[in-house]
Amino acid sequence: MQINGKGSTRSGRVGTLAAAVLLLGSCGLLGACGGGGNDIGSGGGAKENGRGGNEASSPPSTVSAGNAASQVETQYEKVVQTVLPSVVQITTDSGEGSGVVYDTVGDIVTNAHVVAGARKIQVSAASGGKPLDAKLVGQFAPDDLAVVKVGGGTLRPAKFGDSGKLKIGQMVLAMGNPLGLSGSVTEGIVSQLNREVSTKREGAFPGATIGDAIQTSAAINPGNSGGALVTLTGEVIGIPTAAASDPQVGGSAVGIGFATPSGTVQRIAPQLIKDGKVTNSGRAALGVVVRTIIDPTSLQQTAVGVVSVTGGSGADKAGIVPGDLIMAVNGTATPNQTALAEVLAMLKPGDKVKVDLQTADGTKKSVEVTLGELPGS
Repeated sequence: MQINGKGSTRSGRVGTLAAAVLLLGSCGLLGACGGGGNDIGSGGGAKENGRGGNEASSPPSTVSAGNAASQVETQYEKVVQTVLPSVVQITTDSGEGSGVVYDTVGDIVTNAHVVAGARKIQVSAASGGKPLDAKLVGQFAPDDLAVVKVGGGTLRPAKFGDSGKLKIGQMVLAMGNPLGLSGSVTEGIVSQLNREVSTKREGAFPGATIGDAIQTSAAINPGNSGGALVTLTGEVIGIPTAAASDPQVGGSAVGIGFATPSGTVQRIAPQLIKDGKVTNSGRAALGVVVRTIIDPTSLQQTAVGVVSVTGGSGADKAGIVPGDLIMAVNGTATPNQTALAEVLAMLKPGDKVKVDLQTADGTKKSVEVTLGELPGS
């Protein structure tokens, strides 16, 4: 399965930024990860409850079902009316995306890949109106987040919720500007939590690995990147970042999108707003600069080669030196830089890991490394 466009649009093409996505513990790519879905009916309507089988099997009230649907519809409308004014369209000299107003002074959160390398950035309200010039405040590519700022106009900030309280099956709305259609809304559910998603380098954007992405069935299309994933209480609990595609079929894999959780946004955005950079990434790092090694015979990626080592880092203290090949971390093979990033994304600073190495003379050995913190942007 692959990422399709990471939700942004670029000039001259519709679906951009194709990249691989790793879904750890996926229960099969399209399998029944909801395991136990049949339990809803087991022992329920078909089972006698001691008061007569007819009572247990009587059909649900059509009126009640209609009222419930009407209530959900009304709630959808309220949420859209509340949140959509806080979702903006972002246009750069190379494409389009979305953003969410973060505060009352014009700071707007979006994806780093939407604005990476942009020489000109403009922001438009979902309701239309004159575009406002914006400037890049800061970005943090590892989490694919950025903040831009506008100086004029009155933009209403969204309310960000606690993504840590999300439940699988919870109803959500995705708001953004897919294919340049400003103010679009789609609905779905939280399909799964803590997905590991990796996206490749594209232009000035170096790629990202998100270890705790929210998977949703709400449609995520090119241009949705940087928009809002919203609960029915009107809280933003994620920033749509990527959409999956099936390389065997070609085109989008329907109903599989990913969002950066609001917990990450609320940790990273204030740092970007205050300092223009991230000073506390919260991400684990070995303390090395690496490159992917390709076997000249098989042309297969085999390991990551250490180019340089940060003095005083965990790698330095463990004796890792330039020229070493990192073959695996904690038993997980690292044939390329993305694989190494995916392993580290699931760990924390201070964790101890076993690193399998091959030295320049071909010797194989293992060392224990205490992980440090990934430097900020």
